[in-house]
Amino acid sequence: MAGLLDGVMEQLGSTGTDQIANSLGVDADAMGGLLSAALPAIVGGMANNAQKPDGAASLAAALDQHDDSVFGNLGSLVGGGGDGDKILGHVLGQRRGAVEQQLAGTTGMDVSVVTKLLPMLAPLVMGYLSSQKKAENLDEKNLGAVLGAERKAVEAKQPGLGGLASILDADNDGDIMDDVMDLATGGSGAAAGGKSKGGLGGLLGKILGR
Repeated sequence: MAGLLDGVMEQLGSTGTDQIANSLGVDADAMGGLLSAALPAIVGGMANNAQKPDGAASLAAALDQHDDSVFGNLGSLVGGGGDGDKILGHVLGQRRGAVEQQLAGTTGMDVSVVTKLLPMLAPLVMGYLSSQKKAENLDEKNLGAVLGAERKAVEAKQPGLGGLASILDADNDGDIMDDVMDLATGGSGAAAGGKSKGGLGGLLGKILGR
């Protein structure tokens, strides 16, 4: 399976990137840099919130209601449609404001641009992950491993993620890698630390009314 973030960017393409950039009044080149920073933040939040024991199972069921057709419906997303805000509210929770501020500071973008962008990206990440689940016949264990491996790979390329790592640390111990490995192996380190915010699968189930 291709890398999750690379897959989302490939599906989005230059046309999609330009469409999002134009909707936000941002230069296309600058938008490319912002996407490269924002997408890992969303995936990191998803990985950290997928650690409940039943999270992967609920996620697998919820993703069956999504597909990559969302990439052909960018007009709706850039117009404020979709469930991106609901997703982010659960994925990032109280961390959302801090993530937005950090992304703005790291990329030099106005925070208002970041605030509008993240809800556009969250449904795209889910749509791509859903398509890969179907194409690769991924089960709930595989989904957890995919998210964990992707988070680990991004952290290896961008140590600290420009300051986002500490914000996304699920158990607040200052180390996101234990959170990644818990996820990849089906563990629940965050829950053990009493800091779990709930599984991504659970939140998607709520969004879909499951």
